[in-house]
Formats: sequence, C-alpha cells, structure tokens
Amino acid sequence: QVQLVESGGGLVQAGGSLRLSCAASGGTFSSYAMGWFRQAPGKEREFVAAIRSRGDSTLYADSVKGRFIIARDDAKNTVYLEMNSLKPEDTAVYYCAADRRYSVPSRRETSYDYWGQGTQVTVSS
Repeated sequence: QVQLVESGGGLVQAGGSLRLSCAASGGTFSSYAMGWFRQAPGKEREFVAAIRSRGDSTLYADSVKGRFIIARDDAKNTVYLEMNSLKPEDTAVYYCAADRRYSVPSRRETSYDYWGQGTQVTVSS
C-alpha cells in the first residue's frame, strides 16, 4: 500500500511563494506518474500539475502555468510543487496523488490510485 504525506502548506501573502512536498512510502515511487490537485471551499477538486515517472514530461493547468513548477526526487521518494506569484484564488487544500498504472502524467483524477490527506494553502490579499 502506498502512502503519501504532503507538507509545506501555510499562510502567505499574495505575490509570495511556497513549496509543497509529498513524501511517498510503500511502493515503487520511481515508476509512478505523480500529480497535484487542489480543492477550494465550495468547489470541486481540480488538476494543478503532473509529472511523468522519469520526470521528463510535465503538465500544468492553465491557471498555474508559468507560476508553478512540479519536480520530483526519486532518491527521496518525493514530489514537489514550487508555487510562485501566489494569488488569493490559489487558496485551497492541495493534494498529491500517485498513478501506479501508467507512467505518463494525466489531468484526470480517475487516473490516480493513491492520494494524500492534503495540505492547506491560504493566500491573503
């Protein structure tokens, strides 16, 4: 069973930066595509970013492209989300997810088999 634990969330002013981490255990991390999703209050969970198992291909939601960077360190079984130029509309609970079946990154929630518990990001105006 794969376990994912997010960290790094918090309160930041608009224009600031945060780096989220997601540590994986219990599986073959290097073979999984990894994704980040977020859910704001009263809204459905939405795709943010994803990275291929080898780290050589990434996907981003249009709303974060150019501001967020997804990266992975297979030696540490960790995926990161570097968030820059944060906006109040980025406020949400951020979840990481692992896709054990396919190595390519996906925007679809149904592609992912394992999910973390989430970490809160709040951006003040």
